[in-house]
Amino acid sequence: MKGPEAEQSKLPRAAKRPGLPRAGGKITRLACARLTAAGIDLQPLLRQARLTLRQVEDEEATFPVQSQIRLLDLAAVALNDDLLGFNLARTFDLREIGLLHYVMASAETLGDALRRVARYSRMINEGVSLTYRDGGDVSVVLAYAGVPRHSDRHQIEFWTIALVRLCRELTARRLSPHAVKFTHHRHEDDAEFNAFLGITAEFGAAIDEIVLAASAKAVPIVGADPYLHNLLVAWCEEALARRSSQSGAVRVQVENALAPLLPHGKVRASDIARTLGMSERTLARRLESEGTTFAAILDQLRCDLAQRHIRDPALSMSEIAWLLGYQEGSAFTHAFKRWTGKTPRQMRASVLGSGGHDVGHENVMIDVPSH
Repeated sequence: MKGPEAEQSKLPRAAKRPGLPRAGGKITRLACARLTAAGIDLQPLLRQARLTLRQVEDEEATFPVQSQIRLLDLAAVALNDDLLGFNLARTFDLREIGLLHYVMASAETLGDALRRVARYSRMINEGVSLTYRDGGDVSVVLAYAGVPRHSDRHQIEFWTIALVRLCRELTARRLSPHAVKFTHHRHEDDAEFNAFLGITAEFGAAIDEIVLAASAKAVPIVGADPYLHNLLVAWCEEALARRSSQSGAVRVQVENALAPLLPHGKVRASDIARTLGMSERTLARRLESEGTTFAAILDQLRCDLAQRHIRDPALSMSEIAWLLGYQEGSAFTHAFKRWTGKTPRQMRASVLGSGGHDVGHENVMIDVPSH
């Protein structure tokens, strides 16, 4: 077991690159192990994710959360595993989480353990912030900081399944959540996902959240050790005190507030400003200081999501238009052609094989000119 100095040493570059959230890389290394076992060359995928083999092989190395998200997307396509995050989380040894696992495992009750993971989770991934809520039912809300939430699917699913596993293994009970919510949409067969959870997961929700019965917080942890727990909490507090807390650029905060609202229709800058706790004028001024505008962020977000949705053969063009907040399909087609030079149907034909599956083209990220 590693003390705070060892835990802190895993994130040496974060302090040098403020505003760029970093992760310890456990999920990336698990994905790379799967790729290697399948005989898939890592180098091209790592290059596209802006990672190196040396980083992956160095257990002490960290890298940007965005690179981890990108690598997981690429690995899922290469492995033809649309449930990659789920499958990785379901089978790995939970002790590999490190200090955070032992803090939870030594707590007295599940409620105590969840409070601790919420407080210390950023020690292993600076881009994911957990909040413990205790009002009637108990829940853990997962929010992204400094990382655009809409860019991810596999990492958030890994975190959620890992947390459910922790709740079950630390209490030696097969606890089933009351609800599991994700802000991203999933249209593929999720029967395996739901069978594991014991409920039907909700996709396209307003927040990412795991909800448990109120009684769950009092369930005892089977390996509770108050003396060890106090020691580990002191270590975590010391490590936490050395870290700077960053919420990330305002642009990313706007993207994360916008994404779940798009299907509900027109989204106004004033609504987002209110969500972020500032006036519309202050929001405009802060975005201007970052060289962008609300309209430009909305347009780029729609462009990014459109390229993700176009790869899903289960989605019709009218459904994609709705998910992006367009009331008319013609408006979506016009915008898509402006972004890419192709119609949505032309782009789908170019990225999907005749069988309707992704043929493995490298994702092309298109930057929309600022307004």
